[in-house]
Amino acid sequence: MKNAFEFLQQLKENNNREWFLQHKHIHDDVMQENKSFFNQVYTQLQKHDSLQGIHIFRIYKDVRFSKDKSPYKNNFGCGFSRTKPMLRGGYYIHLEPNESFVGGGFWSPNSNDLLRIRKEFEMDTTTLEKITANKTFKKYFGELQGDEGVKTAPKGFDKNHPAIDLIKKKQFVVMRKFKDTEILSPDFGKEVMATFLAMRPFFDYMSEVLTTDLNGESLI
Repeated sequence: MKNAFEFLQQLKENNNREWFLQHKHIHDDVMQENKSFFNQVYTQLQKHDSLQGIHIFRIYKDVRFSKDKSPYKNNFGCGFSRTKPMLRGGYYIHLEPNESFVGGGFWSPNSNDLLRIRKEFEMDTTTLEKITANKTFKKYFGELQGDEGVKTAPKGFDKNHPAIDLIKKKQFVVMRKFKDTEILSPDFGKEVMATFLAMRPFFDYMSEVLTTDLNGESLI
């Protein structure tokens, strides 16, 4: 990861096409190293979960709708999706100097899934609370995160509901941050796996929610 971090640091200071083209050979070498690491993680994770695929994100940025017109990302990222329709949730690795993290969850549930999740939380949050209160979960992730879709309450939900903070969310994600020294450690791969495995109770619970109706009957 040392070469990747050195490249990203230089890119951050020279985020323009001219510099990038002059150093593209370094980028290509670093990407090969990244792919090797990401594929190793994929192989290991596949032993513990059923994965639908791996997606290694490109360095090129879509600037069409962004105020920041710098053409390249200042990070390397990779995602692993679980096998649908039974298994839900996605794993993610984000590598960036001073901003690295390993995360996962449900970034943008479609409208039907989002409503089903909110209805579940409206009915009962006992299982989720037990998962998020787990010692390892709290150590790695702190708490469940995610942007809120509304300020008060989604349409049809009581703004005074005890679980309204969960019901308002439109994302349900967890994140474990890593220092640069931890990323560069030979044990980083093991820590990635430990982090992903710590997400599994949350993923398995949410998968059950999204594949059943409110009566617990299978939708698959």
